[in-house]
Amino acid sequence: MSTPVEFSDDFTFGAATAAYQVEGAISEDGRVDSIWDVFCREPGRILNSEDGSIACDHYHRMRDDVALMADLGLQTYRFSVSWPRVFAEGRVTPAGMDFYSRLVDELLEHQVSPWLTLYHWDLPAALPGGWTNRDTVDRFVEYALAVHDRLGDRVRTWTTLNEPWCSAFLGYAAGVHAPGHTDPVESLQAAHHLLLAHGRAVRALRAADPQAQLGITLNFTPVVPASDSAADHEAARRVDGTANRLFADALFTGRYPADVLADLAGVWPEDLVADGDLDTIAAPLDVLGVNYYTTQAIAAGTGESNTASAQVSAPQAVEVSRGLPRTAMGWEIEPDGLYRLLMRLQRDYTGAAGVPMVITENGAAFEDVPDASGFVDDSADRIEYLREHLRAVQRARADGADVRGYLVWSLMDNFEWALGYSKRFGVVRVDRHLRRIPKASALWYSKLIDSRRA
Repeated sequence: MSTPVEFSDDFTFGAATAAYQVEGAISEDGRVDSIWDVFCREPGRILNSEDGSIACDHYHRMRDDVALMADLGLQTYRFSVSWPRVFAEGRVTPAGMDFYSRLVDELLEHQVSPWLTLYHWDLPAALPGGWTNRDTVDRFVEYALAVHDRLGDRVRTWTTLNEPWCSAFLGYAAGVHAPGHTDPVESLQAAHHLLLAHGRAVRALRAADPQAQLGITLNFTPVVPASDSAADHEAARRVDGTANRLFADALFTGRYPADVLADLAGVWPEDLVADGDLDTIAAPLDVLGVNYYTTQAIAAGTGESNTASAQVSAPQAVEVSRGLPRTAMGWEIEPDGLYRLLMRLQRDYTGAAGVPMVITENGAAFEDVPDASGFVDDSADRIEYLREHLRAVQRARADGADVRGYLVWSLMDNFEWALGYSKRFGVVRVDRHLRRIPKASALWYSKLIDSRRA
């Protein structure tokens, strides 16, 4: 038996969800359409033509869900606010804002710390041009301040954006996420405007609340060359540039990587970056949220790329299999990749800035098979996945990475974007009757939190 990994009392454990994936109630209490509502109505966009109209019905079952979090011993709950639910056409929607106020109160009553994400992909559909339009930056700042005005007295940790890479490149280049566009120029406009919205919001929130903990969550997919060939190394460099360094460099160094700009010279809009934009993007942070699921081995291909990270900067690069076990998403499982990522971030970005990291998403979808009672014994796959990734976190901490918490993705099975309800990431099962049934992984995680040993 391997030696248990122990976590100190100052290390925080919790779970995360996103509004459109769990809330449902898409037409209630003044909520307007998001780009995901529109996307889901377009034929062929979502597997099995599913949508988030009901999702997990968290909007109506919030109190029971918070009680479940408390029963599991979660210390932190990271949730996102649905922009279309609380702020439309420049005005606060009272009923929608009331829901989040009740959620925060319920969390605090159960001694679960609220961690609020302002944007997890559900942009109001009525905003002209979406993230390709620089005016959306102003609208985001207005929205952020409106949410803070209502919840800032109780919420102390704020994330501006979740995974801007996904919003920009899956939504505007690959076309597999809302709004479903396939224009590389638009993807770069979106990427820059998302980062600018983050920086502007951080400055505005800092002015309104100097004691708030402010940050952003990035998804990182570390890449390695598939071989020692110069071509594979070049392809991996390009993919890493678009997937990881484009965002991290802008946030921590105040500039976009020169090699990435050179790679993108044919599609980067000359007038995209205005004076002062990069200084704004690099506004000081209090925390970096790190989302990690997998690594990729990249080769210089000869056909069409099979990885979204390459479609703009390295359109012929391909991901190749290394023969590692895979999740139900088809993602290779490599816990050591999380260790290497955290050490790289500490060395190249967060260490010099004095910014701590929190794992804001880590988890896996597997082919869960419930027994007659609805219980899922996922000890052979999901528990093993979580245990080994937590070992990687602890190893990184021991080697100097300032990592202060771990939030499992996800609290419960939910709407998995373009894949509908076909992929289940939750440690809590949600069945077709919307019953919440903790899986073996939830019970294991609860015991870990209580004992601090994995």
